[in-house]
Amino acid sequence: MATLESLLTLNAVRGIGTVLHRRLLQRFGSIEGILSASERALQAVRGIGPAISGELREAVKKEAGKRERELAGEKGIGILPFDDPAYPAYLRAIYDAPLALYLKGALAPEDLLAVALVGSRHPTFYGAQSAERLAVALAERGVTVVSGLARGVDTAAHRGALKAKGRTLAVLGSGLLRVYPEENAKLFDQVAERGACISELPLRAPPDARNFPRRNRIVSGLSLGVCVVEAKIKSGALITTAWALDQGKDVFAVPGKIDTPHAGGCHALLKQGAKLVETADDILDELGPYVDRLRPPAKEKTAPPVAARLSAPESTLYGCLSSEPMTIDELIDATSLPPATVSGSLLFLEMKNLVRQLPGKNFVRV
Repeated sequence: MATLESLLTLNAVRGIGTVLHRRLLQRFGSIEGILSASERALQAVRGIGPAISGELREAVKKEAGKRERELAGEKGIGILPFDDPAYPAYLRAIYDAPLALYLKGALAPEDLLAVALVGSRHPTFYGAQSAERLAVALAERGVTVVSGLARGVDTAAHRGALKAKGRTLAVLGSGLLRVYPEENAKLFDQVAERGACISELPLRAPPDARNFPRRNRIVSGLSLGVCVVEAKIKSGALITTAWALDQGKDVFAVPGKIDTPHAGGCHALLKQGAKLVETADDILDELGPYVDRLRPPAKEKTAPPVAARLSAPESTLYGCLSSEPMTIDELIDATSLPPATVSGSLLFLEMKNLVRQLPGKNFVRV
């Protein structure tokens, strides 16, 4: 256990990753040699300044690695060092792979067939619905869905995979004992049951803004490709695609309406050569040699036509609705139905899971 504790001591120092780790090993020969080196000797290594050397000496003094290992054991959290055979192969292959991964849950061999779904933290209904539907379709075919547990598209992607009873991996930009955002604590537990929650950061590390761009390289590194579902021109999701391109991964994008800023990032990616995605098949078709690992598509269940289950007013309203939100007043104007009929019919459509009410009493077709 001494080696793992030593590695966790290094990992506790912000700025020391596999690149600096390799340089330090070349200079000092072993992790123990690194930890026993003086600040002056450490600063002789390129990339190690007074801040990092001082923090490393402090981590050694406080036995940071031992404390991390003991805390992980108490909380049922696994730790995968970089040289462990179970460490994800794709992630190990990137230039600056994490020195260690903290895991709540477990990785599985089938996670080699993984695709990342990322996007806006404040998606439109269309964006969230698209993410969930893609995740459901991918998970049903045996693809592990990777995302970042953030609000919005990430949350929809994880929920879609869980809905399909598939596997999903959530990569956090905080320690596993500091779940962020806090409202996703229940989702965190659900993901851990059906896959794994992952972080390279010490267990109590806060969700610092500097962590998230680095987190995105892990999201990409665990995946065969990255699909952006909805994103503005300046979006953290595009950082993930930059990592993906740097790592030689496929990049996909879901188009949106041309008059909404929510789709600007996706459209920019498409102009730059990203693969356009309308259905999960557009992603699956690009998996090449991995396609043999896919489950066969499920047989579609035949359901009675929607129109056969609706009254005349319900059918009229359903025909007017789409993924674009509409208010009751807009529906009254569009259908010429009495207000009471519109309100009552919308209620029945909601009960039949055909319509969803959004904040502000806006309605969309499910």
